[in-house]
Amino acid sequence: MPRCIATKPDGSPCERIVSASRKYCYAHDPSKAAARSRTATKAGRSKPHRELHETRTQLQDLVDKILAKKIDRGAAAVAGQLLNVKLRALEIERRIKESEEFEARLDEIERRLPEVSTRSSRWG
Repeated sequence: MPRCIATKPDGSPCERIVSASRKYCYAHDPSKAAARSRTATKAGRSKPHRELHETRTQLQDLVDKILAKKIDRGAAAVAGQLLNVKLRALEIERRIKESEEFEARLDEIERRLPEVSTRSSRWG
């Protein structure tokens, strides 16, 4: 069976099996670099999800402690307000990242625009 011809970062050969018509596996195929980058970008967004889950867990713990009368209601109210501030900060962070990604995509489109208009003018 044919194997990927690429070398891993540690210098060892890639051992993934590829189809007979291919030289590279998905992880090393230069034509798949953009797709890998998009996937990595999506993976990078996972941190806010983890923080949201942690915040939800903290809120539930807070509610449980209030109901079990293990925490003062005033202290719980302040903690709840602070968790709400944290949630708003996470939302702002998400919007900023989304905006930055959109700007990067728009810059790439604008960079390619002269190429596209030059090609289309040859045919039109």
